Amino acid sequence: MKKILIPILFASAIVVSCKTETKTTDIKLTYPKTTKNPVIDTIFGTEVVDNYRWLEDDRSKETEAWVKAENEVTFDYLSKIPYREELKERLSELWNYEKVGTPFIEGDYTYFYKNDGLQNQYVVYRKKGDSEPEVFLDPNTFSEDATTSLGSLSFSKDGKTAAYAISEGGSDWRKIIIMDAASKEIKEDTLVDVKFSGISWFKNEGFYYSSYDKPEGSELSAKTDQHKLYYHKLGTSQKNDPVIFGEIPSEKHRYVGGYVTEDNNYLVISASVSTSGNKLFLKDLMKPNSKLITIIDNVKSDTYVAENSHSKLYLVTNLDAPNKRVVTVDAKNPTPENWKDFIPETENVLSLSSGAGYFFANYMVDAVSKILQYDFNGKLIREVKLPGVGSAGGLGGKTDAKELYFSFTNYSTPGSSYKFNPKSGTYKSYWKPSIAFNADNYTSKQVFYKSKDGTKVPMIITHKKGVELNGKNPTILYGYGGFNVSLTPSFSIANAVWMEQGGVYAVPNLRGGGEYGKKWHDAGTQLKKQNVFDDFIAAAEYLISEKYTSSDYLAIRGGSNGGLLVGATMTQRPDLMKVALPAVGVLDMLRYHTFTAGAGWAYDYGTANDSKEMFDYLKAYSPVHNVKEGTKYPSTLVTTGDHDDRVVPAHSFKFAAELQEKQAGENPVLIRIETNAGHGAGTPVAKTIEQYADIFGFTLFNMGFEQLPNPPKSKIKS
Repeated sequence: MKKILIPILFASAIVVSCKTETKTTDIKLTYPKTTKNPVIDTIFGTEVVDNYRWLEDDRSKETEAWVKAENEVTFDYLSKIPYREELKERLSELWNYEKVGTPFIEGDYTYFYKNDGLQNQYVVYRKKGDSEPEVFLDPNTFSEDATTSLGSLSFSKDGKTAAYAISEGGSDWRKIIIMDAASKEIKEDTLVDVKFSGISWFKNEGFYYSSYDKPEGSELSAKTDQHKLYYHKLGTSQKNDPVIFGEIPSEKHRYVGGYVTEDNNYLVISASVSTSGNKLFLKDLMKPNSKLITIIDNVKSDTYVAENSHSKLYLVTNLDAPNKRVVTVDAKNPTPENWKDFIPETENVLSLSSGAGYFFANYMVDAVSKILQYDFNGKLIREVKLPGVGSAGGLGGKTDAKELYFSFTNYSTPGSSYKFNPKSGTYKSYWKPSIAFNADNYTSKQVFYKSKDGTKVPMIITHKKGVELNGKNPTILYGYGGFNVSLTPSFSIANAVWMEQGGVYAVPNLRGGGEYGKKWHDAGTQLKKQNVFDDFIAAAEYLISEKYTSSDYLAIRGGSNGGLLVGATMTQRPDLMKVALPAVGVLDMLRYHTFTAGAGWAYDYGTANDSKEMFDYLKAYSPVHNVKEGTKYPSTLVTTGDHDDRVVPAHSFKFAAELQEKQAGENPVLIRIETNAGHGAGTPVAKTIEQYADIFGFTLFNMGFEQLPNPPKSKIKS
């Protein structure tokens, strides 16, 4: 809705009806008493006190009671924010538009995902020829509260059988259900206890999947570090599924995956001990009982098989190529000394897709997409001219596809999809959203600023046109900075609502990410992790010095590894921001590796057990261990989910307890714990809208806004 503008000339002729607005000082907080029960660890001769170790037990009555008590305080506070409902209404209004995914063909049907607007989960539709679409899978019916979501969906080679994974309550643990595609009838018993897995079919006979042995203790927090690849043959019991890779205890791999080439000739197996670097193996499926062929026997690079043409393999690798290259090799002798460059490394980071007999090299040029099309002989066909400056994805499909699809978005342009003709290089709009948001009213600008050590870091700043640079604009600085993850421009409904309120949204491409390849990633890992925090702090200082905002109007936000970023930044520079929003964060850096698959993050972080140097380094920035008595920390809303089994909620619990105990001044420290929710994937739309209304409401309220800066509607009496 548009704001009603009242000409100042006639101000004396109207009466504005309003209620007394709630101020932050009107809300008196009494935090639940969190019992201290100290546990002392001695690491490399140093005693480390953990006052809240008991909160790690996610199955205890005491933890359950603490969660309930904290949520009562938090939601009581949030309910007093005068415009919380207005934000929720506007988020719902803007969210309520039809969203359609690009189609894909399986067997006799064309499938696509669609959400009517406010459906909690996307629905899978299909149609045959020109017939009307019908519902194939509706995850909204999986559970009463819509917290059971659809994960991967995969079809047998003939398209007649489907296998799909579901997540219950946001957990990373999955179940796989097998059904007859034509009749939609369940075919056999459900596979259970599947985790971090794809579903890759071999012909029409069965599929490969991955999982861990069920851990002793809590399945949401107990350590899991022996990943295995299994094969399930249709019509057999899961208990008889053979282990294809990962059975040898002395060769632990935390992440194992297997996928079958499109022609069914090869099984490719990737095995990793961490989130970076993998071994790579090949199994010839044309020869019964064939042995594994080793492509790479170490984890010093990231390499995968992107495509094959008979025995010719096309591999994407960063071995001797930090920005990645494509090489070819024969499957009989696939080791690196036999590789030949197919698409050489360039100064920009490469990602690759294939379809319709072509390769598409998608390059990041300062975090923005540029796509080159090649044939299977390595000949450059053309540059695919994109609809604008932003992020493109897709252009993948089966070898015999006649047309391909790609998506395009940026921070102010809602995601749209296009139908691409690979022969001519032309494309036309396939689907564009009909959304009550005018992108022409907003602008994005990429800037480069210097970090503490002089490194040049890019940042994209997006806001309404005409925003005055007076230091008083509410601003969210969002970051991640880790695990080779690249933050490229993309549209967010939630961020659109933030910018409608005059908010600035800024995203720096910090070291630790993948925007400039392996060197950029490595520059933000282990004993160089402080670079990431310095980059983020420098981004905040740039926004302040350029008058986009000031410390009184700045919020910092990030999730998971980005939650660590926020936690470290707010404990190192509590003066820099008004609001801190750490979500599902890795916040106890001395114990993260003891939970679920956390040990696999050691490439980025190192562990406290590695060496005294590493222990001292981690302890120096670990958010839980760096909350200081008597320090005035920013207004903080910690968010997590009680079923998060990737970054267990104990991280957030302990951090919030430390902050509440030691906070000086009046700034609130709250923790919002979503029940029956995990790390984020599959969260129902209704819950997502409520979360953003609370996050934005808390942020603006603690910046001193007693009403919305740009309310969607005004109540005026004449």
